[in-house]
Amino acid sequence: MILDSFSEYGPIEESNDGPLKVDEVMNCLRHRWKATYDLKLIVRKKCLYLQVMWAYLEQQSFPLDEEAYRERLNSVLEVINRLGLSGLVRYWLHTVRQRPRIGRAVTLPLENNWRFEEFVM
Repeated sequence: MILDSFSEYGPIEESNDGPLKVDEVMNCLRHRWKATYDLKLIVRKKCLYLQVMWAYLEQQSFPLDEEAYRERLNSVLEVINRLGLSGLVRYWLHTVRQRPRIGRAVTLPLENNWRFEEFVM
């Protein structure tokens, strides 16, 4: 069933609108790009963006071990889930056409909603 909710990336499926989990996102990243890329939330001019960075867990020079990576990813997902944007992010991760490259992250602007101010103050 498709919700009335749409984004520039298409409809959000109701069955895919549960909270994002660390294992789900890690599996998605590995399936899509064969690497577990770093995800970060960036605030610029009171706008929130999700970025898939070019560094990844399997890289020898990656600064985090798997446990620390999971903790950081969980923190990012907690904000996304609290903002109610898990369906949008899930859909975007499965359909985005770009690929992170050295020095160039893949960016998703996140929709502002009434809960947004809590996270960007």
